[in-house]
Amino acid sequence: MKRNDPATVILLASCADRSGLVREIARFVHEQEGNIVHLDQHVDHRDKRFFIRVEWEISKGTAGGAVDALAEAFKEIGGARGMDWSLHGSAARPRLAIFVSKEPHCLYDLLSRHASGELAVEVPLVVSNHDDLRPVAERFGIPFHRFAISAEDKAGQERAEQQLLEENRIDTVVLARYMQILSAEFCARYVGRAINIHHSFLPAFAGARPYHQAYERGVKVIGATSHYVTSDLDEGPIIAQDVTPVSHRQSVSELIRIGRDLEKNVLARAVRAHCEHRVIIHDGRTVVFE
Repeated sequence: MKRNDPATVILLASCADRSGLVREIARFVHEQEGNIVHLDQHVDHRDKRFFIRVEWEISKGTAGGAVDALAEAFKEIGGARGMDWSLHGSAARPRLAIFVSKEPHCLYDLLSRHASGELAVEVPLVVSNHDDLRPVAERFGIPFHRFAISAEDKAGQERAEQQLLEENRIDTVVLARYMQILSAEFCARYVGRAINIHHSFLPAFAGARPYHQAYERGVKVIGATSHYVTSDLDEGPIIAQDVTPVSHRQSVSELIRIGRDLEKNVLARAVRAHCEHRVIIHDGRTVVFE
């Protein structure tokens, strides 16, 4: 949201499909003296499930504490229709913690977008299991915290990381090429609030040198996938993906460059969609409103 934009409220909701749902929600906004500026909906005909995202301007008389008041008022509709729903104020900037290891491309990209105002978020800290990217965080004025993780102390270090996240009121964790597997406890605490990025060769070409393996196999397309983190490694609900064709003409270093470009752009798209409250998770999949 730009500084001069009017304050808005965003409703994300889903429930069993039935007629009149859009009318009920629009009537609610009207009764609250709101002005709808965006409305997008989707019906999954297989599951007979209705999804909607509505954004509306808040009237001047309800600016203070509007989100809590509107959420309380919406409970009647949400409860009567068995909705899974959430309400968000556009003025509130999500607080992100970026987790990294040694590869800098995604971190540079996110911090550049944040510094330029493209990502309307706060980034109170960067967390890493190595010191390699400390200069990148410091260049952008972001506190950098290293937790050197080994098999002997991984659980303790992860608890210390979680304490740091709680102390800094972190809303979302972004794994920007963080090469550690998070515990089931961590994943459960941040369900729907932790985002990962990786190449889209998986489950093929697993390991530390996927692009070398891809070169040896002569792949004709490279892709990247960003998804929510779950305890099932790299199998969480997908938020964003992209691919680009390649050929025998590309060297390994060129494949790596192309893959990194895809990774940082796909991750940024996923983070933006999440932070702009455009994603609904349902039954292991996502509905992502444009």
